[in-house]
Amino acid sequence: MTENAVKKITTHTPEEIERVAEWTKTEDYKEKNFAREALVVNPAHACQPLGAQMVASGFAETLPFVHGSQGCASYFRSTFNRHFREPSAATCDAMTEDGAVFGGQNNLFEGLENAYTLYKPKMMAVYTTCMPEVIGDDLTAFIKNAKAAGHVPEDLPIPYANTPSFNGTHIHGFDSMLKGILEYLTKDRKVEDKCTGKLNLIPGFDGNIGNLREYQRILDLFEIPFVMMPDISEVFDSGCDGNYKLYPGGTPLEEAAESINGKVTMSLQKWTTPHTMRFVKSEYSGVHEVMAMPMGIEKTDALLMKLSELFDKPVPEELKKERARAVDAMTDGHQYIHGKKFAVYGDPDYLLGIVSFLLEMGAHPHHIVCSRSNKKFKKEMEALLETSEYGAGCTVHVNRDLWHLRSLIFTDPVDGIIGDTHGKFVARDTGLPLFRVGFPIIDRINLHRSPVVGYQGVINLMSMICNKFLDIKDETCEDQWFEMMR
Repeated sequence: MTENAVKKITTHTPEEIERVAEWTKTEDYKEKNFAREALVVNPAHACQPLGAQMVASGFAETLPFVHGSQGCASYFRSTFNRHFREPSAATCDAMTEDGAVFGGQNNLFEGLENAYTLYKPKMMAVYTTCMPEVIGDDLTAFIKNAKAAGHVPEDLPIPYANTPSFNGTHIHGFDSMLKGILEYLTKDRKVEDKCTGKLNLIPGFDGNIGNLREYQRILDLFEIPFVMMPDISEVFDSGCDGNYKLYPGGTPLEEAAESINGKVTMSLQKWTTPHTMRFVKSEYSGVHEVMAMPMGIEKTDALLMKLSELFDKPVPEELKKERARAVDAMTDGHQYIHGKKFAVYGDPDYLLGIVSFLLEMGAHPHHIVCSRSNKKFKKEMEALLETSEYGAGCTVHVNRDLWHLRSLIFTDPVDGIIGDTHGKFVARDTGLPLFRVGFPIIDRINLHRSPVVGYQGVINLMSMICNKFLDIKDETCEDQWFEMMR
């Protein structure tokens, strides 16, 4: 009886482990790997509430509020902490087993009251995790009841979004929370024939602070008044002056409320903001535009020409000079990247930008993996590949993960990998360089401050990739008399 209760441990010889490891690099294993459906290994995305928290963090004096467990809230905060290396202010109502059985209304009441009393936010943005979504908590009723019972002031803005972690990704949570905040703040604020004259710029889910500052700089050069929604540029990059600021930066709430009367509302991430832009087109005054992320020369040109058209302003001379410098830099360094093959993965909008840049450089985005997307995105990416001879033979894989990418690289090798930190395991296994672009980047510093959009982004991306290949050349060269000039 005792002997049967003992769970025996199966051991394998080093030879067997090596045999299986080598088998995972074969076409036979790749076929089995791509046949799996229920299991996900190392996905290239996060969950919905994380995207919602980024939005909530980007509005002035707003406290992100997780309706769910402490563990979930800690995950979101720690991810932002590790990527930006900055504090990430957020709280939660700490749902436990009792909440799962009886509902989370009491947790929400107590959590909202405590958070408002302690932190005095001008707005609290509420978003959900798995537990309240599974049991069907009604946030509309809960928040209304909390105000009626006096737990928080009646006039305190508390927009919310349903963001179940078991469905969608961080970009879907971003979309839901942004739509929820704009719906709440702009209610009854639309005025016929009123125009703020401003551009409402929606950058989308972007963990690169440098990108946001680059957008701001470009608009300042154009002398176009704007409001960015959300704006995390100061929130997660406020500088160290010895004083902790609970609410640094963010989009002013009054400006967000007035955005409904803006001249132009523009999203720079089509796949991240579909529901938000549907609401904008239905309710907002002015012109509504959806542009591609301005990565590479062509997409940056398109953005600048559209801004010039919409605001009847010439493209600033400084930006024309920057374009010339970027093209010159591409000419100087194209030989180090031309013809090389890359595996790229990440969010849909980022992927379209990276692929566009690679095609302009004469490189091949050979394997393209988007871990949560659809056939429409795949068709758009394939159409982009067809615009260049360097897209021939490149393949697009949607709803695949980084373990699938590993099989692709072992059976059809490339020269480098482009994506966030989670690809480092594939890079290590395959012995390839990983060029860190996207979110999160938690194993390198300051990359989130270096823009990859605009003409400066072209130079930054090209320099990062080309110099890494040159580093590898120097580090692996056996000839001590190698040339100084390559």
